[in-house]
Amino acid sequence: MAQLDPHAALIYTMVVVSAADGSMDDDELMTIGDVVRHLPVFQSFDEAELPRVAAACASLLNEEDGFDAVLTVIGENLPAKLRETAYAVACDIAAADLEVGEDEMTVLRQLRWRLGVDRLAAAAIERGAKARRQTV
Repeated sequence: MAQLDPHAALIYTMVVVSAADGSMDDDELMTIGDVVRHLPVFQSFDEAELPRVAAACASLLNEEDGFDAVLTVIGENLPAKLRETAYAVACDIAAADLEVGEDEMTVLRQLRWRLGVDRLAAAAIERGAKARRQTV
């Protein structure tokens, strides 16, 4: 399996959620960029690398059993202290277009399970993502 640094593992997490429904829409892509630009966890990440990392994830997703391979590589390369952060950014991407479809829900459940995020923490993270996306 591929070796990823923590930044790439977080980006793979966002990409796999964005691609869950078969396409990556503009709201999701803009949200991925915003997350990378503004979250402290990406402070030392070179934003110019984002397209390359996202393309590598997309390439892996297009392989046979790509979805499972991406989840495996995320789980194997993400430090324990960033697992809830990964789930949080995944939820932010799912909520980016204000609709979380069944495909995205399935990916979020798989991520939660693979990352070992307990149900209570996941519910709080999901609620926070929804609250941040509300409009007047």
